[in-house]
Amino acid sequence: MKIEVLTKNENQDILNSIIIGIKDLINYKNLEPGDKLPSERMLSEKFEVSRGNLREAIQKLEFYGLLKSRPQSGTFVADLGTTALNGMIDDILRLEDPDFKSLVETRILLELKTARLAALRRTEENLAQIKDALEAYKKQVLDGGNAVQEDLLFHLAIAKASGNSTINTLMLMITPEIITNFQQYHVCDSSLAMEGIQEHQEIYDAILEQNPKLAKAKMKKHFKALYQYCYNI
Repeated sequence: MKIEVLTKNENQDILNSIIIGIKDLINYKNLEPGDKLPSERMLSEKFEVSRGNLREAIQKLEFYGLLKSRPQSGTFVADLGTTALNGMIDDILRLEDPDFKSLVETRILLELKTARLAALRRTEENLAQIKDALEAYKKQVLDGGNAVQEDLLFHLAIAKASGNSTINTLMLMITPEIITNFQQYHVCDSSLAMEGIQEHQEIYDAILEQNPKLAKAKMKKHFKALYQYCYNI
């Protein structure tokens, strides 16, 4: 049995072809908002793609609010006019993968907001999760290991504590690309990692004290070196 391994670009081309196919199907069938799409089996056969690729394309269109899946019922066209739907799909197809600098800028904007909100909204359970992530990061750094993942888990715990599900989702979306790029560019050298222990502690303390202004300031300080590093690449 032959297993075909697709590159990232090949997989993206397949997803785009499916999205175009769904767009054409909606237009050709004159589907209205609330109309149901054919089953996954029928669509995968029509587009000659795997069910997995089809689901991934549908999930992408769901994320942008163009389709809605209902358990045990199927996938439906969202409440958008044809003109708006076609325009949004065209924009989605033109989207490019974010570069490292864009990821850093986006992450910093999100994290300044999450730190402030976490200080206002954190629960005791949130504090325990942030503290656990802080200790895991500290241990990894002091043991001389690569603490990129522990660092991001610390920040994801803060995002969760913000109580904003959209911000939390965005953080989860960009995290894999950030990990890849951090490793590629060797951002986390030992000196930055050691400084990170104290900076993480200061952020945690501000959230513990429920001081949103201080939490935002400490997070901004934490990202100063990363921001400068990014623009010297």
